[in-house]
Amino acid sequence: MRHNKKFNHLSRTKAHRDALLANMTISLIFHKRINTTLAKAKALRIYAEPLINRAKEDTMANRRLVFSYLQNKEAVKILFQEIAEKIANRPGGYTRILKTGNRLGDNAKTCFIELVDYNEAMLKENAQAKAKATRRSRRKAAPAVENPVAAAEAEAPELPAAEEK
Repeated sequence: MRHNKKFNHLSRTKAHRDALLANMTISLIFHKRINTTLAKAKALRIYAEPLINRAKEDTMANRRLVFSYLQNKEAVKILFQEIAEKIANRPGGYTRILKTGNRLGDNAKTCFIELVDYNEAMLKENAQAKAKATRRSRRKAAPAVENPVAAAEAEAPELPAAEEK
């Protein structure tokens, strides 16, 4: 019977699937955004969000439990120090899936999966970069001069004459 076995097997054995999801979770923690197929992203969300939720309470038991899934000390350290600060007041929904279309080779649906609070930081950086670029208005342009030669002579600074000895 198939009772309570509704998750996606991703055409892999249990050990292969667990290794795949653990590696993808580690990549998500390090890079904050990864590009993958939609089926893997949905499976990753189910795998990663309970681990991220454990990071809210920094206890030795939670660290050991997360390490038993990820097997990467650096990822556990980043999860409990950096990511836990950002998600402290969020009740759930730590990841976001953004669909990007179909892959050229096999027409598989692809997407980005990212940590929600880190995308806002990227958006702020983009907004600051756009704010630095200025646009010049044509309304404030100088009025046209009838005699451009006379205008150029009037604007040119006078150079001191060379002193004779």
